[in-house]
Amino acid sequence: MPDSTSYSSRFAIDPNAAAAMGTDELRHHFHIGDLFQAGRINLTYTHYDRMIVGGAMPMDEPLALEAIKPTGTKNFLDRRELIAVNVGGAGSVKAGDETHAIGPRDMIYVGMSTQSVAFSSDDAAAPAKFYLLSAPAHQAHPTRRIAISDAKRIDLGSQQTSNERSIFQFIHPEGAKTCQLVVGMTQLAPGSVWNTMPCHIHDRRMEAYFYFDLAETARVFHFMGEPDETRHVVMKNEEAVLSPGWSIHSGAGTSNYSFIWAMAGDNVDYADVDMVAMEDLR
Repeated sequence: MPDSTSYSSRFAIDPNAAAAMGTDELRHHFHIGDLFQAGRINLTYTHYDRMIVGGAMPMDEPLALEAIKPTGTKNFLDRRELIAVNVGGAGSVKAGDETHAIGPRDMIYVGMSTQSVAFSSDDAAAPAKFYLLSAPAHQAHPTRRIAISDAKRIDLGSQQTSNERSIFQFIHPEGAKTCQLVVGMTQLAPGSVWNTMPCHIHDRRMEAYFYFDLAETARVFHFMGEPDETRHVVMKNEEAVLSPGWSIHSGAGTSNYSFIWAMAGDNVDYADVDMVAMEDLR
């Protein structure tokens, strides 16, 4: 397997600096595009809780996940854990000596100290697209495949408020154990466009959103910033955006869509949030 892993870094931005940024600056610091390139693994190492966000798109040959300089380790997972969610065609992930079939919308958790990880597509004409999330770990939890049918489902919202949606919690207290990664997927029903409104913040954890299931001409306006100093970033299909602990993270699209949310930080309590009253938004 050839060396096919590349990376870039994002440094942490404070709320006062973000409030003074224009569109290009906001996108430079918080927006992540070009996640999926044929035969490549693209990673973004962030200084928000040391979260790594990336994409792997294997074609005819498997793609090996190589260590990168910022992790400072021989192997990528020597001191980290990993989650890969497949948003493309059928594929598989080889973690150590075991190979796991990962279908569309399925995910796999790979624990700390796993010596090798490789991604494959069943058919290069309909390649798998693995959305990657990694954070530092302190304990080795077992590798586990989690099908979308095994996720904890929560239905929220309504057509009247344009936010009818289904939340699929891949990682939750009754399921697979992680050190700090919490990951799930939200699918909006046809006719609904709003996510995470009323909004919230959680200073104890950063978050990343990955938007997908969007038509080529559709867009999501992702809202960020402190509650009284909001900004937005325009997102197209299969793009990610970083959300610091001080920022709201909410969005509205030109059509319904799906997104994967992932958190890392001080705890794994999904409900540990600080709600923001609508009248406090500016």
